[in-house]
Amino acid sequence: MDAYAPGVTQRRRIARRGLLSLLILLSLGSFFLVLPALDSAPHAHAEAPVQINAGGPAVAPFSADGYYSGGTTASTSSAIDTSGVTNPAPQAVYQSNRYGNFTYTISNLTAGAAYTVRLHFAETYWSAAGKRVFNVSINGQQVLTNFDIYAAAGGANKAVVRQVSATATTSGTIAIQFSTVVDNAQVNGLEILPAAGAVRINAGGPAVAPFSADGYYSGGTTASTSNAIDTSGVTNPAPQAVYQSNRYGNFTYTISNLTAGAAYTVRLHFAETYWSAAGKRVFNVSINGQQVLTNFDIYAAAGGANKAVVRQVSATATTSGTIVIQFSTVVDNAQVNGLEILPGAGGTPTPTPTSTATPPGGTPNFGPNVYIFDPSMPSSTIQSTLDAIYSQQQTNQFGTNRYALLFKPGTYNVTVNVGFYTQVLGLGRSPDDVVINGAVNLDAAWMNGNATQNFWRAAENLKIIPSGGWNKWAAAQASPLRRVDIQGNLLLWDGGWASGGFLADSLVTGQTQSGSQQQWLSRNDQLGSWNGGVWNMVFVGVNGAPPPSFPNPPETVVNQTPVIREKPFLSIDQSGNYYVFVPALRSNSQGTTWANGTPAGTSIPISQFYIAHPGDSAATINNALAQGLNLLFTPGVYQLNGTINITRPNTVVLGLGLATLVPQNGVIPMTVADVDGVSIAGLLFDAGPVNSPVLLQVGPSGSSQNHAANPTVLSDVFFRIGGAGPGQATQSLVINSNNVIGDDLWLWRADHGSGVGWTVNPAANGLVVNGNNVTMYGLFVEHYQQYEVIWNGNGGRTYFFQNEMPYDPPNQAAWMNGSTRGYAAYKVANSVTSHEAWGVGSYCYFNVDPSIVADRAFEVPNTAGVTFHDLVTVSLGGVGTILHIINNTGGPSNSTTTNAYLVSYP
Repeated sequence: MDAYAPGVTQRRRIARRGLLSLLILLSLGSFFLVLPALDSAPHAHAEAPVQINAGGPAVAPFSADGYYSGGTTASTSSAIDTSGVTNPAPQAVYQSNRYGNFTYTISNLTAGAAYTVRLHFAETYWSAAGKRVFNVSINGQQVLTNFDIYAAAGGANKAVVRQVSATATTSGTIAIQFSTVVDNAQVNGLEILPAAGAVRINAGGPAVAPFSADGYYSGGTTASTSNAIDTSGVTNPAPQAVYQSNRYGNFTYTISNLTAGAAYTVRLHFAETYWSAAGKRVFNVSINGQQVLTNFDIYAAAGGANKAVVRQVSATATTSGTIVIQFSTVVDNAQVNGLEILPGAGGTPTPTPTSTATPPGGTPNFGPNVYIFDPSMPSSTIQSTLDAIYSQQQTNQFGTNRYALLFKPGTYNVTVNVGFYTQVLGLGRSPDDVVINGAVNLDAAWMNGNATQNFWRAAENLKIIPSGGWNKWAAAQASPLRRVDIQGNLLLWDGGWASGGFLADSLVTGQTQSGSQQQWLSRNDQLGSWNGGVWNMVFVGVNGAPPPSFPNPPETVVNQTPVIREKPFLSIDQSGNYYVFVPALRSNSQGTTWANGTPAGTSIPISQFYIAHPGDSAATINNALAQGLNLLFTPGVYQLNGTINITRPNTVVLGLGLATLVPQNGVIPMTVADVDGVSIAGLLFDAGPVNSPVLLQVGPSGSSQNHAANPTVLSDVFFRIGGAGPGQATQSLVINSNNVIGDDLWLWRADHGSGVGWTVNPAANGLVVNGNNVTMYGLFVEHYQQYEVIWNGNGGRTYFFQNEMPYDPPNQAAWMNGSTRGYAAYKVANSVTSHEAWGVGSYCYFNVDPSIVADRAFEVPNTAGVTFHDLVTVSLGGVGTILHIINNTGGPSNSTTTNAYLVSYP
């Protein structure tokens, strides 16, 4: 993790489940239980399905419209495209509909029996999204929220189906209510299908109708509780008793005698009844060898202990008619409380909130995880979507979901809480074009106020008027604020530790209070006032910066930013056309780009971008680049089996929602030719399980062109080795080109999460700079095993550097650089004659062997052209020693004197 706070270290624990379970494990060791044969007869009653042509006559096998109350009918002769639907209704069903506010009540069903409800839709009236929005409830439980047929189908006159599970009431009824949000609710057809062949298992417990007693498993142990379980947050929950028993450990459920090749919906029921905090139980789930839940945390997903949560996925039975569900521990023990295997595919691998912010006609396909809000939408509708996404992402530190929340110009009365892998972006040309009356908050409630792991999120291009006068942004690394206009005060902590942050091109009219923030970079901002500082607070080109006073308080001030191009951003014009704005290069600047009106720069129409989606191959992307297109990554995780090659000058590569590139088979995920003016922004490079030599290479070896007039810029580009799973890369970022600018970079060899350990996620170096005149603003590099930064080029400049040495060397002998103990965090090569750095810090926390010593944090040639300003080293909690700050000067930082400062070197 980033800078240490006492009591935050994570330890793997094995839960104690009682003496009886322990004795069973000791006596049996690993065991395999013979699975009971699956009853081939239907588990549900044999009855005819109910199929209704809403608003129309009988069209076999659909009956004429009936069972309804309320609403009006309409029809069309337009042809309906049903190609996107599995098992569509007849064409004529989609050509009639019932609309308004209405209810279908299906009676004479079997009380308490399970059914599958399929709702058929087609938008035949409106020609844009956002025109028809409605909710659907079944027996009083909302199953579709702010549903938009046009957006869901991808256009007009296109069929779309939504399938959900339902249970008939004790009177044998299913009531389906349609409620208007915008215009009129509508449905074209309904099917209520008995869930024949369903398999329901009470994991770890006895039969609880309609769930059978535990069976079909191998491995694991059982436990139970008498705690009451809150099922209010679950649609179609299992009976209370199902959540009160569980199977835990590493185990597999094998369901056989299914229909070979048939589609099924798998519903997994969970409740955390043992742990009382997130992060205590983390596990993966695979179905037929395909991982469907990654680093799943029941407590975090449910929002607390003793709360039910369900994850629903689609699965296909193998050619032998089998579905195998495997639970694998990451932290503590995997666990499941109940399983349902239901005929028909109605699930998605990771449930996401239904979008209320659907793109209008003509909007590019940004994918399902880009939400576009319009000021005409009801505030309550927008707030509901924001809250649903935050609830999912608040603790989802190593999950695979990615989101971009885009606000069109206008005013919004909402509070935006920003979770992991979430980008909040205003679509105006100026931050003042999008006004948030409320807040755009980053809090640390999920860690009881400790913000040292608040990574991977962003807020940009917004005017924020905080309702209470204070906007909270309790950030750690990789959580930038850019181009924001905060009309009030900015709070950078949440009552506990905070560790690292970045504010650029922004205005804060009131006070910025750093609180416990250990280090921070403010660049090209306008501040009303600044209060506080712990170890390393740096201000570059900031109007209203505090006076330079390092080390007491530890504030480093550089009056002008020598050279910078701000991050490109997505925007929309008054005609609804999308484009990407690339700000112009500035030299010797102070303050924001937008204080005096529209900033200088270039607008690139979205038509000149290839819009990538997860699943696109490197070959597909390279083909688009070869045609002269720029590249926009929509939110998601991209598994790359080849290298993306950026070869054209001035190419813009922009990620939305922390889009993540994962190399497979040891490839280099991206390279940049030695050309002018490339912009790479908003990406996370995540090392794959096979070692890659490098994750991003800018310029081939031997690059020599001068790019001073039009440099390449890396903005909010982040690197990760391990944490989300095993990962390896020898070097993360290698810069061979001259004049490259780095603006907010975090290079992290993971110290916590999955796939972490001295030999598990090896990585030698974070950043290697071979080019000349390379400039870094906000350089965060942590936990690499050798030199974390190696600077071989001349004319380098670094404004703010934060580092943690690796926590995990097993002993001193394992971490030696020849006869030198350990590796310096920042190495300037002996051949370099000019280099300068301001506001640099390095920390140690050798928790595996506290006796380890690093001889120095910074290692540089002793020459007049190499100068460092305002240096600090810290032994976090006094665990380990940094003997000297730079070369053989300054220090030590150890258990006696944790902090050491040096104003200048030489």
